Amino acid sequence: MPHALVVDDDIDSATSMRDLIAGEQFTVAVAHNLRDARRQISLQQPDILLLDLLLPDGNGMELLANPQLMAHSEVVLCTGHASIETSIQALRLGAADYLVKPIKLKQLQGVLSRIMKPAAMKAEVEDLTAQLSTSGHFGHLWGTSPSMQRIYEQISRVAATSVTVFITGESGTGKEVVAQTVHDLSRRRKQPFLAVNCGAISPNLIESEIFGHEKGSFTGAERQHQGFFERASGGTLFLDEITEMPPELQVKLLRVLETGRFMRVGSTVSQESDVRIIAATNRLPHEAVAAGRLREDLLYRLNVFPLDLPPLRERLSDLGLLASHFLADIGTQEGRPRSFTPAALAQLARYHWPGNVRELRNAVQRAYVMAQGDTIDDTWLPRGEAGLPVAEAPAVAASAAPAVPQRPVVAQVPAAAEAVVLPIGTSVAQAERLLTLATLRHFNHHKERTAAVLGISLKTLYNRLKEYAADSPEADEIA
Repeated sequence: MPHALVVDDDIDSATSMRDLIAGEQFTVAVAHNLRDARRQISLQQPDILLLDLLLPDGNGMELLANPQLMAHSEVVLCTGHASIETSIQALRLGAADYLVKPIKLKQLQGVLSRIMKPAAMKAEVEDLTAQLSTSGHFGHLWGTSPSMQRIYEQISRVAATSVTVFITGESGTGKEVVAQTVHDLSRRRKQPFLAVNCGAISPNLIESEIFGHEKGSFTGAERQHQGFFERASGGTLFLDEITEMPPELQVKLLRVLETGRFMRVGSTVSQESDVRIIAATNRLPHEAVAAGRLREDLLYRLNVFPLDLPPLRERLSDLGLLASHFLADIGTQEGRPRSFTPAALAQLARYHWPGNVRELRNAVQRAYVMAQGDTIDDTWLPRGEAGLPVAEAPAVAASAAPAVPQRPVVAQVPAAAEAVVLPIGTSVAQAERLLTLATLRHFNHHKERTAAVLGISLKTLYNRLKEYAADSPEADEIA
């Protein structure tokens, strides 16, 4: 039977927590100060330590300096004196979670159900890291470049905690794959991982999809519906393209993050939430705040642990590995393996990849389909276009990875392009509209190139054009 130790100077709180934990089939010991806590730990190593911060003879975090404790016990802070700074400090020292008093039964049950020895989780990450040089991947992520190894290091540190993660990066860099890897290395791995694209759901339905609704709460609500927060209970909810979420719903999401509770549409009863939030955007967060697409207070709630993914053009040394991985995967699915010629790998290294890893996979799949034999040459691979510079990289052998360019290459409009002149007093929304439409016209309504130059996803471009067409006399031109 697993053993728990409750360290709390409040006798009533400690007794209440002891009774709750005992009801979950744990043996429980209680200590009211650091001295008693150290004695209890020496008598029996706890599987989980629920630790108050403010104790009569010191700060509870002093116990986190015990390496034996941190290797074999999961530490969860329980305090009525909550702050973002304290939680980050504790999690940096190795605490697995952070609960605010009064402790909610559902949250406590979730913590108890996810107990894993820190040493076991550390060994798992160390194995992944050790195999990286030979396997070329870390979890679901592929690449051995320095920028990706930095990402792996950050994932290793944050996955074992309950911290909210905010992933930024251009469209196609693999934000959902990062979120899945964080989940798979976390204590929540046995529970659901649900991904929600906030820009792909109708604004009229997104609240119902995320929070659920009661029967009869609106026209067409013929039965009760569980939202993503309920369906992901105990697991991870990935909110992709968070800047596309309507502002009025951002307020409600902020409330859930602050209180740990939510309500279905049409309900008057709130429910506890036991979900880890990972959010992502392809926009620069502070620019999204300035443009009114993201609430500033929500940004601060989400941005506890930021992860910024590098674009593919900044890690071209991974390109050969990625392309070969995609090709092997497609060959397995189709039942016919193929390989790249040196000329094909060299061509892949010359291209600028505005669509990043997603575009690379699509290009490999297209070349696979068009190939006649067992090898793929450069005939059907993408090439540089006017206005979209090609990355300079030497030819590479089939077994080697492409070299990293001397400088990042960014898709940009040529100098001869028409200019957009904005009078002082133009709103950010108006400026964004004028620039988007001017760029679309410049590229003869080629939407993929327009999105690449603007640095947004194709889906985001379509959403903007749909908004513009709804209230514009230029509707035919925009569409």
